Amino acid sequence: MPDFWPASGYHLLARSGDALTVTDDFIRSFFLRPEVAPVAESCAAELKLHELLLAAPRRTVAGAEILQIADPDAQANYRILLKFRDRLLAAPTLEAAYIGFFKGSGVDVPPIFLFQLTQIFLRHILGADADALQARMAECLFRVQKVSVLEDGAVMVADEETIEVFSETGGFGSLGELLKKQNTPTRSIDLDVLSTDNAAIYWQRDERHDLAVSVNRGQPALDALMRVLEKWVAHFLGVEVTIVHRREIDDKQWVWHVGLDVMASSILNDLYNNAPVDEERMARLLCLFELRFKNPADMRANIAGRPVYLAMAMDADGKLKIKPQNLLLNLPLNRA
Repeated sequence: MPDFWPASGYHLLARSGDALTVTDDFIRSFFLRPEVAPVAESCAAELKLHELLLAAPRRTVAGAEILQIADPDAQANYRILLKFRDRLLAAPTLEAAYIGFFKGSGVDVPPIFLFQLTQIFLRHILGADADALQARMAECLFRVQKVSVLEDGAVMVADEETIEVFSETGGFGSLGELLKKQNTPTRSIDLDVLSTDNAAIYWQRDERHDLAVSVNRGQPALDALMRVLEKWVAHFLGVEVTIVHRREIDDKQWVWHVGLDVMASSILNDLYNNAPVDEERMARLLCLFELRFKNPADMRANIAGRPVYLAMAMDADGKLKIKPQNLLLNLPLNRA
């Protein structure tokens, strides 16, 4: 299996046991991002600050240094990035920093940074022996997916950004945009569907995000997603869980649930509280899961041994936006 997701920055990090730690090269990579990399119009103060940070990525930056930058947008970008950097450096591991972003007053950094960290952790968790379907389904945890329900009942998910590019250009890049402006029809492109039979193609297209998958019950991609979520919980929380698919929740002693996204959380909350859920909202529910702790002692004592129900759903625009942090913050752990 070739290396995958090389652009994530995973190989710039160091390890402390099974956890990841920040290096100078990793921090330096953020100062090379287009949001802060100098442009032709950059002033002398901006060029100097950028040069200093590339040489010493951990250096303290005084507020006055930022104020010397002429472009107010560049000032704002530096403040945001330095705040993110300082949060990373203040934590003993990258995992601790990641969880810390979701505690307290709420997320205060751009989502793109958290998506990158999520991708890095999944690259680490999947490891050198990664399964192609698991890698593709792991993308759902850091990239928005567009859901399509076909006439035959197949539920397909594909990368939203990729679909938007194809819809705008027909897959021909800037040439497609030109043809569209001239009202010239472009060739429609159907995304390949990844399955066990053609899984090997993922390794040649891992950063193109142009492979659709079916998430119907019994499909291998859905099983792959469950295995990814199990590994995600094990890495961060140090507990083993098993996740299986469920058609419905028929449990008179339903005690705990976690939505994998905002819509699923809303639907599960209403179902739990016996509040009405209309057909339109129910139709957005894509999958139900049952999570069980392999060791009941890892759960809160008063509900040890009981299942935790999970769900994922598309929003009103047909988008699936999984929030993997929900599994880290909302499971009924025995904190002792």
